[in-house]
Amino acid sequence: MKRLLPVAALSILTLAGCANTAPYSGDVYRGNQAKTSQSVTYGTIVAVRPVQIQADSRAGGLLGSGGGAIIGGLLGSQVGGGSGRQLATVAGALGGTIAGTAAEDRANRISALEMEIRLDDGSDVVVVQGADHAYQAGQRVRLIGSGSNVSVAPY
Repeated sequence: MKRLLPVAALSILTLAGCANTAPYSGDVYRGNQAKTSQSVTYGTIVAVRPVQIQADSRAGGLLGSGGGAIIGGLLGSQVGGGSGRQLATVAGALGGTIAGTAAEDRANRISALEMEIRLDDGSDVVVVQGADHAYQAGQRVRLIGSGSNVSVAPY
C-alpha cells in the first residue's frame, strides 16, 4: 500500500493538468468558426508583455481536489491510531484537497502574450492569446475576427 501512494499521487496530479489549452492559441479555430466569414484588420504591435492564462480544467477541478483528498486521506490514515488516526485522516484529506487544487491550477496555466496593437485607423486594442509565436513591438500583424473572438497573426 505504501508503495502505491507515490504512484497514485503522481498519476492523479498528472491527470490534473489535462486542461484544453488549444483555444487560447492564435492558430486554433473552434468548429463553429470554420467556414464563416471573419473580419480582418491590420495594425502594428506597440507593446508585448508575457502573461499567463488560467485555463479551465476539463474535469472542473475534480481531479486535483478529489485526487488530493484521497491521497491526503490515505497518508493521514497512516498516522497514529484510534480517534487520532481518524483526525489525521480528515486533516490529511482537507490538506490534500487544498494541495491538489493548487497543483491543478498551476498545471492549467499556459504561457501567453498580452499585445497592445495600434490599428491602422489609429485606435488601440489589447489582445491576449497563447504564446505560440514570437511577437515584438513594431511588428505588423493581422487581427482576425471581432469582439471577444479575435486572433493575432503575423502579417
